[in-house]
This record gives sequence, C-alpha cells and structure tokens, in this order.
Amino acid sequence: MGIQAGRIRILREAEPRADGRYVLYLLQQANRAHENPALELAIEEANRLGLPVLAAFGLLDGKSGFPEANARHYAFLLQGLADAASGLKARGIGFCLRKASPARVAIDLARDAALLVLDRGYLAIQKRWYGEIVEAVDTRIVQVEGDVVVPVEVASGKHEYAARTLRPKLHRHLDDYVAALTARTVKHRAGRDLPTSEVDIADPAKVLAGMSLDRAVGPVRRFTGGETEARRRLHAYLEGPFADYGSDRNRPEAGAASHMSPYLHFGQISPVEIVRAVRAAQAGGPEDKASYVEEVVIRRELAMNHVHYTDGYDRYERAVPEWARKVLADHADDTRPNTYTETELAEGRTHDVYWNAAQAEMRETGYMHNHLRMYWGKKILEWSPSPEEGFARTLRLNNRYFLDGRDPNSFTNVAWVYGLHDRPWARREIFGTVRYQSENSLRKFDAKAYLRTVEDLCRAEAEDKA
Repeated sequence: MGIQAGRIRILREAEPRADGRYVLYLLQQANRAHENPALELAIEEANRLGLPVLAAFGLLDGKSGFPEANARHYAFLLQGLADAASGLKARGIGFCLRKASPARVAIDLARDAALLVLDRGYLAIQKRWYGEIVEAVDTRIVQVEGDVVVPVEVASGKHEYAARTLRPKLHRHLDDYVAALTARTVKHRAGRDLPTSEVDIADPAKVLAGMSLDRAVGPVRRFTGGETEARRRLHAYLEGPFADYGSDRNRPEAGAASHMSPYLHFGQISPVEIVRAVRAAQAGGPEDKASYVEEVVIRRELAMNHVHYTDGYDRYERAVPEWARKVLADHADDTRPNTYTETELAEGRTHDVYWNAAQAEMRETGYMHNHLRMYWGKKILEWSPSPEEGFARTLRLNNRYFLDGRDPNSFTNVAWVYGLHDRPWARREIFGTVRYQSENSLRKFDAKAYLRTVEDLCRAEAEDKA
C-alpha cells in the first residue's frame, strides 16, 4: 500500500537538486530497515529520480551526547543500528554513520543530495534538529511520520485533556493507518561511491568502547537491541503469553508483558506492525487484543500528544496541570512519615521491600512493569521533601535507568503521577486531591512471586557482569 498522505509533510518546498548523487534519508527516529514509511518514501523518490538511497545517522558523543543518555542506552542503540545497517545493505541502501549531531550530518550530506527525507520525533531536541536542517538545507525536504499509528496532528490539533478525549479521535482514523506497508524494490543499489561511515557499526561493542559517555549505568543482558530481536520477541509473545494479556496485564509476576517499549522508544519496531500482528494473532481473544491496542495506541499516542503540544514537558511548572500544582502546594508542609534522599531511592534503600524490588529491576535490567511504575512514582512523590523535588527525582531516575527513558511516554507518565491526564480524588495528606496509590494495590498480584522474579533477574545480570 502507498504511504498515507497524513504521514507526509513538506518542510521545504523545492524541486529536487538536478545534480544530486543520491536521495538522503536521515534515519534518526525510526532505526529500522523495514516497516518504515520514511525509508519507503525515500526509495520511491530515488527510483523516480534514477538514484540510490543513502541512509544516515548522527551519533552524539561526549559533551554533545544525547541528554541523559548513558552506556546502557547507547549499547542498545548501537546494537539496533548494526542490525539496521545490515538490513539496509541487504536492500541495496547505503548507510553512513557519523559522530556529529543529526542536524550537522543531514546538512553536510544534503549538499550532494537530490532531496532529503526525515522521519519524525516529538522531543524538543528533535524539533531543534529539524529547525536547523530546514534553515540550512536548500533542497527539497520531506518529513514522514512513522513512529505512531495515527499521526499526532491528524489525531488532534490540541493538547488533549485525557485518554477519554483522545480515544475516539484515534479510533476514527485507526483502520486507515494500520494498513500493511508495501516494501519498495530498490532499483538503483548503492555503490562504493557514496559517503561511508566514520566508524564500523558491525561491531557495536567496539564503537561503544570508543565513545566518551557515562558508564556508571552499563548495558544489560536482559535486552538486546535491534529490529530482528524486536520482531522475534513480538512473535514469541503473541504465540504464548499474549493469550492471557487481558486478565494478567496488571500482574508483574505473570509474564504477560510484551517488553516492546525499549524497541518502540528506539524506533526498532513499528507500532503499526505491532497492531497488525496483535489483530492477526491466533492467541488471545477480543479482550486481550483491545487491551493491548489501548496501551500501544491510545496511551502511547496520548503521550506523544502531550509532549508535542507542551512547551516544557520536562518541567514541573509546565507539565503538571494547574489544579494539581495548587493542591500539592497546599499540602507541601504536611508531615511526611518517611523521606529519602535521591541516592537512597536509587539504591533501593527504603522501608518498602516491594518498592525496593521494583527499583532494583529498573536499576539492574532497565525495565519495570507498567503497573509498578505507577506505584513507584507515587511513592517518590510521597517520600520527597516537596512535589517539585519529587518530580525532578522521578524524571532523573526514570531517564537514567530505564531503557525506554527519555521518551514521550516517560515524560508523560512522570507528569501523570502528579495529576496530568487525571482528575481530583478524595483529599488526603501530602497528595491533596491528586490520586494516591497505597500498598493495597500490591494485593492485586502475587507480590512475593514478583520479589523472587526480580531476585532471579538481578542475579542473572550480576553473573553476566562477573
């Protein structure tokens, strides 16, 4: 099928450069060689112009590194890029990895490009890159939105109040945007005359070793990056644990989670591909499928909506709604029976063994079940000296340890802890009318079994590092 018009934006209206040597695709958000509408559009344009496609990636390093990214994040990213480079080569597409900002890479390589294709992310840093590119590049620039199911501005032209206000808008367009994407045949394969990479991504561990970055948080054994691994995990999940997703999705010990979030964050799998696979799955009934689509489409794209339409989504005073900030301020001086430093929280040294286990899972493996993420965040608010400090701590811990941190979902979920996309509840100490979550929520699953699961996961990580 063709690429839906709603995914495509012309950022610079111009004729393709007549003497261009290739069509350039800045592969920055969608790090995959398949199920990628931006890449398929680049192939279409290249075929029309009789040119090869060059995919490029800008690798931020050292002081100019991606904000809050560390060795854990970069290891997963580089594994994914190695997989993407292999997939691109098999399709006849060139790949160029350079140590520079994505904007700098695009601007430099666009000098010899007939036109430039961008994919699309929603973070402030990504929007800044796009602005720099548009200002400096004088050839045609096309942007294709392929890491959401329904393009953000197609779904809604404003910041949505809650999932219930965005849900019907997304469902209105859903079937139009989950159609299978036809893989184009590359008619003009990349040759040796195209720009080449500065580093050999075939050995991601070696590339990682040569980078200047924060190594205090290291790679994990639990997850390997890449489109191939993402697809393998998805298919294995749909053939097994997915059958009980509707009933077990809020039970961290049950193994009903798909663990797709790191792969979605790094653009190593398409959410459209996931939705199609879920709909076609033999396992699972209508409730399982509807529940999963609610998470991967409605909840995830509510987060994209929030980040896209909120200037300052990472700041308490902009991300948290006014009613919640006011009520939390009214209760800022309430007695807090337990308070902890950020170091104590990071190390999991609280009185709550279940919270400590959730923190250990995140710290050691880069992941935490969604049900526990809510409890985890609410307790940081309760145990911090002020709501402002609690927000900052939650975001720092989230972005430091989670593989899927620094994501629209992360920023939105942290703000949800403080009242975003929610309503006032019964008033209580510290929280005011912001939703509270007590230890009683742990009774909904086998918490003891969860402790054993985390112990096993942490032991495996320790053995791998030994």
